[in-house]
Amino acid sequence: MTHISIVDRLAGWRERPLAALAVGLAGVAACAVSLIVAPGVPGLMGAGLALIMLAIAVIDARWFIIPNELSLAAFALALVNAGIQAPFSTWDAIAAALLRAVVVGLLFLALREGYRRLRGRDGIGFGDVKLAAVAGAWLGWITLPIAIEIAALAAIAAFAVRHYAGRQAFDPALKFPFGLFLAPSIWLGWLIEMTLFASP
Repeated sequence: MTHISIVDRLAGWRERPLAALAVGLAGVAACAVSLIVAPGVPGLMGAGLALIMLAIAVIDARWFIIPNELSLAAFALALVNAGIQAPFSTWDAIAAALLRAVVVGLLFLALREGYRRLRGRDGIGFGDVKLAAVAGAWLGWITLPIAIEIAALAAIAAFAVRHYAGRQAFDPALKFPFGLFLAPSIWLGWLIEMTLFASP
């Protein structure tokens, strides 16, 4: 299969100027919110996360793929963020982020394998497993299930609207880009941590 670069995948949105404008505005808004709720370096980390997650969501929505380069960039940024958040225990914070990433990634991998054995086909792609590991690296144990639940409920709602609005017959084999919902939920989880769970 021919490799298509991230830039080329994103450039495809030029064919839909209104959608491209909406995505651009969403990116600007997410960066602004990140810097407002967490001024300084933490806000820059959040803005970087927002842009990467937005790129993942846009690409997955159209191409049904989560580029490894973007997942790796988000993962690396998570480790940098962990170190910055705990300057006096940098390595402990990085180790904790890595532990969460491994646990959540393995849980999604188990879910993927369980679904395949039960239904005889893939239900979750490896890209989603890697993105789940990214969520683990970025978010704490309390926020992780919140972000995953937001993504799952949003995906179910979108599937229901598409099904009923389109008056289409239910197709359990229909491909659905879960990264479209999980990626923004990771940034929302970060936002929740910075506002509701932030230390006074």
